[in-house]
Amino acid sequence: MNWMGFVYIALTVLLTVYGQLVIKWQVNLAGEFPADTMGKVWFIARLLLNVWVISSFAAAFLASLTWMAAMTQFELSFAYPFMSTAFILVMFLSVLFFAEQLTWQKLVGTLVIVLGLFIVTRSG
Repeated sequence: MNWMGFVYIALTVLLTVYGQLVIKWQVNLAGEFPADTMGKVWFIARLLLNVWVISSFAAAFLASLTWMAAMTQFELSFAYPFMSTAFILVMFLSVLFFAEQLTWQKLVGTLVIVLGLFIVTRSG
């Protein structure tokens, strides 16, 4: 297998995780979602003009490009399970950066994801 394919997958995952964390961070800073329609429009507009939010969109675009590169190296059914590592990273980093709860259910679910990833990579 081509090691560059794994680099492309890793970049896709890292860019995806970056985008999710930045969006959460900026939404937290923006405060409560307004109840009135005009307030909602301004809330979203401010977020869409936020340089950090724009960087998360850029990361999503770059993740799409690196995913296309990964698809030149692997079958989709082999590569796609690696995207589950984004769930794992987001879970642990959200505990670290946003003080979110880490429950035993989340840990067991993460273990199931890792086990599934191990099984898929052994079958390819």
